[in-house]
Amino acid sequence: QVQLVESGGGLVQAGGSLRLSCAASGRTFSMYAMGWFRQAPGKEREFVAAISWSGGNTYSDSVKGRFTISRDNAKNTVYLQMNSLKPEDTAVYYCAANRNYGRSIPPSTPNEYDSWGQGTQVTVSS
Repeated sequence: QVQLVESGGGLVQAGGSLRLSCAASGRTFSMYAMGWFRQAPGKEREFVAAISWSGGNTYSDSVKGRFTISRDNAKNTVYLQMNSLKPEDTAVYYCAANRNYGRSIPPSTPNEYDSWGQGTQVTVSS
């Protein structure tokens, strides 16, 4: 199993920005599909963004145009740049990895990921 460690969460005012990072273990990180999910209190975990081994990406409609996912294979790290944050973006954000997903469009459902981080809290105040 891959170990994933998220960082970069915090408290920010509406309209502000944060960048989340997720550091992954493993010598074949460049082949992983990586995703970001979030879970607000009392709600189910929902998809945010994902990036494939080849750089293909996909976003949820709620964050499209505001969030950007990227990866640095030399650092075994995936990022989530979050701009124009809204109070409804408040949640615990989780990083996830799929070690054997060979398609160019990354998966967007939780059950397609086999490794998860512990999460980082993002709070957006109004």
